[in-house]
Amino acid sequence: NAYITANLFIGLSVTGSTEEAMAAATGLIDAAEATGNPWVLSWALQGYGLAVYDADPVRALAALRRGMAIAQDSGNRAEQSHIANNLCRAEAAHGDPLAALDYFAMAIANYRDSGNTYMVGGPLGNLAVFFDRLGRYEPAATIAGFALLSPIAALPLMAGLGTAVAHLRNILGEATYESLACAGEAMTTAEMATYAHDQIDQARVELKAASK
Repeated sequence: NAYITANLFIGLSVTGSTEEAMAAATGLIDAAEATGNPWVLSWALQGYGLAVYDADPVRALAALRRGMAIAQDSGNRAEQSHIANNLCRAEAAHGDPLAALDYFAMAIANYRDSGNTYMVGGPLGNLAVFFDRLGRYEPAATIAGFALLSPIAALPLMAGLGTAVAHLRNILGEATYESLACAGEAMTTAEMATYAHDQIDQARVELKAASK
């Protein structure tokens, strides 16, 4: 069953068992194609993107982009939210930074609007990592403070958040980092989502100006 297998290697991927996930992924996309079900196929492509992300980020990015296109064409907003949660990280690291910002905005908005306070920690944590990479240190620290409250922050696939926090502490200094992170911790989900969207808009303007 393609759907069950996709769930298996998504589970293996998010818990850090990447070699086992890649082994489980063999033949999955073909099996998902054969179902004729766009949701199963987009879900399998998302899982495949997670499974091969470390070993082959280019192939992972292509799978996630295709999964997003299928989810959008079939009107599956839940699947768009979940793929955006992973595609934002892939685009930020290996693809189009402006597209990454769009997917960060999509995932954060959809999780906020649906009341999914658990999953929203994923795109927020990855946004903090991206902002640290862009040199936007103060918003990165503020968002990281909120994201670290989420159980998702402890997953192996979120290891980049810990690395970013260590860098932010070094760049900003302990006192400044703690002040900004505490401000983020004190925000409600709605407040953090509003703050993140405002920072995404600012980053988008900066990236567009830099590309001219």
